[in-house]
Amino acid sequence: MSGTRDQILGSIRAGLGRGRLDVQAISALEDRVRTHRRNLIPARAAALDHQGQIDLFVAMAEEVHATFTRVTDVDAVPGAVADYLAGQNLPARLVMTPDPKLDDVPWDKAPLLDIHKGIAADDDAVGVTACHAAVAETGTLMLVSGPDSPTRNNFLPDTHIVVLRAGQVVASYEDGWDRLRAKGAMPRTVNFISGPSRTGDIEQRMVLGAHGPRRLHIVLIDDARA
Repeated sequence: MSGTRDQILGSIRAGLGRGRLDVQAISALEDRVRTHRRNLIPARAAALDHQGQIDLFVAMAEEVHATFTRVTDVDAVPGAVADYLAGQNLPARLVMTPDPKLDDVPWDKAPLLDIHKGIAADDDAVGVTACHAAVAETGTLMLVSGPDSPTRNNFLPDTHIVVLRAGQVVASYEDGWDRLRAKGAMPRTVNFISGPSRTGDIEQRMVLGAHGPRRLHIVLIDDARA
């Protein structure tokens, strides 16, 4: 333990009027942290097979105004993105995170897309990212920060397009965290996104895009169904 941390914790203990924990109490706490004890998990997701969890994720995400294009293989992703942008009358210029999970997408199959990789700028209207997991329980995307997945790209562009693989859909939040812990070091930031940004504070009316993207479109590579 660093000297500064030890000093801070010592001050907290002094304020609470107690001393250091004994060895037995420390061991019990460390065991609890290591085991990552789960909360109550709703049966509506955990009791389903994987295809059922995928369908539940789609249904739950659509309830909070996310939209979907379901494709059967990665080769269809560029065309799905181009068709969505054309259908929404949105620009074909987009910023994409340099995430390795997007490297196998053949973006050259949609030559009209103007793609540049990097961190989103103020004038980037459309952004494409990958994600870490998708929680069927609530229709929520789990995205993690890193050099290849800057958090800024999740929130700055007005339209956020996420490329999701069927194998990334999990039943519960706990399953998503298990996958993240299995990778080793934790990221600096984990973002949970359920639908586009919205608020009901303005004249008690639902307003999309108040604090982030007004559109969340998910291209689901549903290779499990295929």
